[in-house]
Amino acid sequence: MQHIILITGAGKGIGRAIAIAFARAGRNNPGFEPHLVLCSRSREDLDLLALECRAEGASAEPFPCDLGSMDDLRKLVSFVLDRYGTIDCLVNNAGVGRFGPLTGMTEEDFDYTMATNLKGTFFLTQALFPVMEKKRSGHIFFITSVAAEKAFAHSSVYCMSKFGQRGLVETMRLYARPCNVRITDVMPGAVHTPMWGEVTDEFRALMMMPEDIAGPVVQAYLQPGRTTVEEIVLRPTGGDIQDT
Repeated sequence: MQHIILITGAGKGIGRAIAIAFARAGRNNPGFEPHLVLCSRSREDLDLLALECRAEGASAEPFPCDLGSMDDLRKLVSFVLDRYGTIDCLVNNAGVGRFGPLTGMTEEDFDYTMATNLKGTFFLTQALFPVMEKKRSGHIFFITSVAAEKAFAHSSVYCMSKFGQRGLVETMRLYARPCNVRITDVMPGAVHTPMWGEVTDEFRALMMMPEDIAGPVVQAYLQPGRTTVEEIVLRPTGGDIQDT
């Protein structure tokens, strides 16, 4: 069965790992035919990812898009619905962050973070949820963070955006349950992604890897429609990495 799956922030890190995990799941689950729409800012990253997903036997369409731009967001929604006529799974993974002491954060840092993490996530969900609501099926993942419920000193703006995403998750559950749409909040701790920049081998050893997050996401999606995995919390075995 064909499944239309849109993954934002797919070019790198967790989003990339989720795309590959979905593509591979098509080989191991008879009747599951993933059609992946891959969204991120970088065309080069998406083209390489699409080739890798196709090599696993999945259909993959790259769509460069800045979710902080409403024009780009509308084009993405139109592309998905005009091409496929529906959507089965939305993975709200795209996220950005600026980090530093509270007094060092600027208006530009604030606007940059909120444009993607809150504005983009909200309006993409708003645009695609009615399709799922109408057909009474679908699954929306929000890749938030443990920073959606725990504060970190050098992550004031980032935490604010993630706490906001958590509010959207809880609100979406109120709309989704009556129409059989599944909502899953995925809250990872420290994962080695480009957002961290260059880190030492010792620091990296304390972190999770993107594929550690991707596996549980795909497993949650493949649950029977009668079952919803509402939350997935994943942390490094040694606990959260503090930013004090």
